Amino acid sequence: MDLHLQNKVALIMGAGGGLGSAIAKTFAQEGSKVVIADINQEALDAAQASLKALGADVLPILWDLSDLSVIDKHVSTIEAHFGQVDILVNNTGGPPPTPAYGQPVELWQKNFQLMVLSVIAITDRVLPGMREGKWGRIITSTSSGVVAPIPNLGISNALRLSLVGWSKTLSREVARDGVTVNVILPGRISTDRIRFLDEAKAKRENRSVEEVSAESTGSIPVGRYGLPQEYADVVAFLASGRASYVTGTVQRVDGGLLANI
Repeated sequence: MDLHLQNKVALIMGAGGGLGSAIAKTFAQEGSKVVIADINQEALDAAQASLKALGADVLPILWDLSDLSVIDKHVSTIEAHFGQVDILVNNTGGPPPTPAYGQPVELWQKNFQLMVLSVIAITDRVLPGMREGKWGRIITSTSSGVVAPIPNLGISNALRLSLVGWSKTLSREVARDGVTVNVILPGRISTDRIRFLDEAKAKRENRSVEEVSAESTGSIPVGRYGLPQEYADVVAFLASGRASYVTGTVQRVDGGLLANI
């Protein structure tokens, strides 16, 4: 199936590893011009080398999402190098595991700027070009916690859910301009983030990581953690010309983990 992604300019945030790296690789394989952004220079260099080995046309940008003042500069760099951004994949890191109660206001503010305001501001910067060109894709990666709040991830559950309301509202505002806006949420995908959360839970409950992982796996109908590539494939479809009638949705990639409809 031709996804019509050839020569599309795709900006993938958090592309230095995990889900972002897999997404960048998939777009590269589809012939897109790939912009990879990450706060970790070493991870960014490794991702760039991997994509270049595939023959990708890639532009790496060292990008701190907590600094909103650099957004215009970075997007202008992309536009000068590749032209306007056609596809934006909003993918941010997550906050530390915490209960919802009793967290310092400063921690809420820090993560709100990193996980929410940065996504909104970057999207606002690239949207005018998409609307003018009558084609664009905004895809925001969140968490299964927006559907079924995850214990001890109070900050993540709250902040990521705010992006769902924003995304749905935005989707209706730009639909007639040929721009689709969707949310995609992972279940238990095998990444460093999931390993970190398993380790944190094991330590908190005085259990082994293997026991925690086995318990999590047992709750997934397909009986295993997902692969980053499986998640990336769904992102690529949502970004494709084949998904032009899909907007305002929340797409799950969770192996059937979430039991609710």
